Amino acid sequence: MKTILIVILLCSLFCLTAAAETLKITTRENAVRADCRFFAPVRLKVSLGDQLTVKGRKGDWYLVSAKGFSGCIHKSAVESRSFAAAGRGAASGGTSADEVSLAGKGFNPQVEAGYRKSGKGLNYAAVDEITLVSVSEKSLESFVLQGGLIQP
Repeated sequence: MKTILIVILLCSLFCLTAAAETLKITTRENAVRADCRFFAPVRLKVSLGDQLTVKGRKGDWYLVSAKGFSGCIHKSAVESRSFAAAGRGAASGGTSADEVSLAGKGFNPQVEAGYRKSGKGLNYAAVDEITLVSVSEKSLESFVLQGGLIQP
């Protein structure tokens, strides 16, 4: 009887450990929200590479916890996606999640200098200016309400 109890206890412990799924943030910035909707109040800001513990799932949203906070995050912030390469010289198959992630981080100064040298005449100052634009949660929420937008 004692052996059976120990086996059941160990199996339960193993199941609990296996159930503690973690997710890694795949976007530059995102938010764990109070409810499973895009404009719900933000509980925690998360960044690329941060890990979250999964508590459950609700449609396209994960119920998660991290750093003492719990809430919802959309699957698009944590799931790897495969993108097909297009254009001249496109490799057959797809592009890996790591390649997509690296591409999303933008140019580094050396790559940018190479493009400037090649005489492409691209306006990098405008690109740099656009990447600095930030919209607060309050402004975004106000825009949604004033515009009568339907939240998904």
